[in-house]
Amino acid sequence: MRTAIVTDSTAYITAEERARLNIHMIPLSVNISGQLFAEEVDITASEFYDKVRGTKEFPKTTQPPIGEFVALFDELAKDYDEVISIHLSSGISGTYQGAVQAGEMVEGIEVYAFDSEISCAVQGFYVLKAAEMAKEGHSAKDILAALADMQQYIRAYFIVDDLAHLQRGGRLSSAAALIGGLLQVKPVLHFVDKVIVPFEKIRTRKKALKRAEELLAEDARKYEAMDAVVIHGNCPAEAQEWLEQLASTYPNVNFKLSYFGPVIGTHLGEGSMGLGWTKK
Repeated sequence: MRTAIVTDSTAYITAEERARLNIHMIPLSVNISGQLFAEEVDITASEFYDKVRGTKEFPKTTQPPIGEFVALFDELAKDYDEVISIHLSSGISGTYQGAVQAGEMVEGIEVYAFDSEISCAVQGFYVLKAAEMAKEGHSAKDILAALADMQQYIRAYFIVDDLAHLQRGGRLSSAAALIGGLLQVKPVLHFVDKVIVPFEKIRTRKKALKRAEELLAEDARKYEAMDAVVIHGNCPAEAQEWLEQLASTYPNVNFKLSYFGPVIGTHLGEGSMGLGWTKK
């Protein structure tokens, strides 16, 4: 059985990694002042932040049309027997459901949609694992079992400078955003039951980043080896500095750097930071 791996652009897997592991990508789009851009295709992360800094209109995000999924799955049916389609949390986007519906519309290939229940490079952990296993010849059944096992070890926390982005985009309740704004807190956020909720309310950015590190340290003490990622919203120097500090402190953790691209950046805002990890 030949198994294809599909994901969406919010996993922010590099073009080089996608090519090396034969990962197929469906982009989400961002609408800036009436102009639609497919992320990772028409616009880079840095271009996005430059554009929105100069506009008063809040960008809007758009999930892929079902027709794009259908066309890709039909094309894959020529060379593959089955597809695993891995997507950002169904609690913040309809992309996963689009993959499910498209899978029911195509013939000649079995489609398995997987809800990562998260997003960004942490979603990418699932995609890279699946792609490595597919390359080794594993079936979709085996790969899905491995992804389900991974789910218990995946962790991610993020810190935003301005909760208004999440509130305007409908990804955080108005009450939570209002309280955060009034108290001038930098809450540590995470995903629970597929949606974004506050984990802890913390007064300063420095302390919020430190709290995320403390949570990483708990797992780093438990597990022999981990993969981790530092994710930034257009603040690469700060993120790189944090990554280097973390890497020197936790030698059993393999760190990489990633970013919040246009779609996720729309909801988190510039200056956001994230830290995610999983047991190897």
